[in-house]
Amino acid sequence: MKRRLDLILNGKGGVGKSFLAVNLIEYFNDHSVKHVAIDTDNENSTLKRFYPDSVFVNLLQPSAIDQIFIELSRHSLVTVDCRAASTDIFLRFFNMKNAFDALKEFNASLTLVSPVSHDPDSVKQLQVLAEQFNDKASYVVVKNRFFGKQFNIYDKSKTRARLLDELSAKEVEMPMLDNWLVVALNQAVTTITPALRSDKFFIVDRIRLKDWQWEFNEQIESAIDLLLPPKKSVKEKGAAHE
Repeated sequence: MKRRLDLILNGKGGVGKSFLAVNLIEYFNDHSVKHVAIDTDNENSTLKRFYPDSVFVNLLQPSAIDQIFIELSRHSLVTVDCRAASTDIFLRFFNMKNAFDALKEFNASLTLVSPVSHDPDSVKQLQVLAEQFNDKASYVVVKNRFFGKQFNIYDKSKTRARLLDELSAKEVEMPMLDNWLVVALNQAVTTITPALRSDKFFIVDRIRLKDWQWEFNEQIESAIDLLLPPKKSVKEKGAAHE
């Protein structure tokens, strides 16, 4: 069985990792994609709040990475919402000699899903990840339009050029959702799909939510081959039937 480990990772806080994670998991649920979601934020636990069935892993514990790989051994798709300032934890692990053998053992591919903003620190974090993981990972860069439509620092960076030209990264955009709707979802402790059927949300706001979700899903689908477990090749399918 081929597997995929998605790490939603950018050490810069406030770039939209958890909001991205919640809606990516909702995409998987709505499209009946089998997966396990992991929340690593011991302060806010956003993912766990919206999806109580998600697994909590405390990255401050020495065995935290082990727990993630245990889940990967059991599931074909594992998506991790990595809390702020957790980049160093993953870098230390994958800096170990033969650390990537753990992925090979499970026939797993690694994708780094990294939101970026207009802040140069978020781009610097992406540079660090690309230099460390190089071609041993796939990359999905998420431009968070909550911060506006201009991403000049990222767009003009050498990091972006290398990601696109050398590392076959894919770029997607996370649409902006009106702040009062984000607040309303948080207050109701609900995600967009159930909100679309709830009379707690005014019909015009439900239209806004549906439009946002449609645009978000379209963006996700443009990079879906890097987010789901790799498909078997024709050769592999033939061998399986022999």
